[in-house]
Amino acid sequence: MKKKIPARKWMSILLVLVGLGIVLSNIRPIFQQTNESQFQNKQEKIAPKAVKEKVDSKSLYAVRYKIGDRIGDLEIPKLSKTLPIFHGANEDELEKGVGHFAGSVLPGEKDNSVLSGHRDTVFRQLGKIGKGDLLIVRTSAGKFTYKVRRTRIVDADDRTVIVPKPRATLTVTTCYPFSYIGNAPQRYILIADLISSM
Repeated sequence: MKKKIPARKWMSILLVLVGLGIVLSNIRPIFQQTNESQFQNKQEKIAPKAVKEKVDSKSLYAVRYKIGDRIGDLEIPKLSKTLPIFHGANEDELEKGVGHFAGSVLPGEKDNSVLSGHRDTVFRQLGKIGKGDLLIVRTSAGKFTYKVRRTRIVDADDRTVIVPKPRATLTVTTCYPFSYIGNAPQRYILIADLISSM
């Protein structure tokens, strides 16, 4: 004769299964955060070096750039500077100028376009830029003018600077403090909104 499983036991099994389902549904975001924590270097190494990726017809850019390609210039009117921008933010690109984080959208596109540079070369005077100042990016897709909305100083391992944004945003980042010798513990961040494009 088969034993009947009491209702309490069924309820316990059901609760365990529901709990297991909740745990499993939360594992994916944990892995995504872990992957994001690898930040630029890993992303840049993964980004294709030789293949140009075709983009849908709604994009501002007909093709995607290869790592190392010059994609345009960053003008900083307040500093009277024009700096070359290269696709990728590895050491090879940062030695030549400003690096465009390959995991972010291209300048002018909706979402977060992230630029990085060394504090002791291209971004030596970036600390003079603040809220209300303009940043102009010129690429093959046009001229994009951004207005700085906010400045932040964050820890070096803070990944919130590369998160998606609901509108066209330019995030510019460099090591901080500017006069620090060695690997700086923080990052100086400019967050700017697109105010015009031509």
